Amino acid sequence: MGLSGVYAIWLREIKVFIREKERVISSFVSPLLWLFIFGGGISGSIGGESGYQEFIFPGILTMSILFSSIFFGVYIIWDRKLDFLKEVLVAPVSRSTVFFGKLLGGMTDAMIHGIILLLLGYIFIVQFPLISFLPAILIMLLITWSMVSLGLVIGANMSTQEGFGLVQNFVIWPLFFFSGALFDVSSSNLPDFIKTISHLDPLTYGVDALRTVIIGEGAFPILLDISVLVVFGLVCSYIGIISFGRMQQIK
Repeated sequence: MGLSGVYAIWLREIKVFIREKERVISSFVSPLLWLFIFGGGISGSIGGESGYQEFIFPGILTMSILFSSIFFGVYIIWDRKLDFLKEVLVAPVSRSTVFFGKLLGGMTDAMIHGIILLLLGYIFIVQFPLISFLPAILIMLLITWSMVSLGLVIGANMSTQEGFGLVQNFVIWPLFFFSGALFDVSSSNLPDFIKTISHLDPLTYGVDALRTVIIGEGAFPILLDISVLVVFGLVCSYIGIISFGRMQQIK
């Protein structure tokens, strides 16, 4: 894997992100909407209890990363239509280099969204210890790694934006709704089928890890959360490399 090739592809993705003002603006607007309208609205609807808004903040943070990460896969389809990807694939670099360049570019984009929301949450929602910033960012990186890889896998195996959007919806919403972002997965009142699916959802462990370091309330041991995220990231990356290796077969 050529590091110079990875850097070149990463740099291109960052330049595209910066030049597209809509994406830059959305990195500020979207977190504000989720943080104040969604979080504040639900908190107010249950009697103005700020504790619930604090509880769901790690889930909203994870959701922001999830949406940004998975959606990044659609740029594979756009690059293919613009023939940029064709030029990259015939260049003297390995497919794993292309994959990791795209992966790092997507992770950078998604982390910008996530860090903005983390800072806003610290200012307006929950004043967690400053020492928690570093572990929170490291956990966000693990979540972003696996979710961007998953988005690239979807993009590499889709030939149209419509097909990507359809598959994306079947991936994003189940991952989010069963992740415990909006409810406690350890609650004894939770239906068994929801609890079972939640325990199988890898994003559950990302939400739980962030909830542990931000507000000190976790359903699982932090080492279990991190282990699941690492394994899921490795699996998604492996499938992503294979998918990029076969991408020339997709018309």
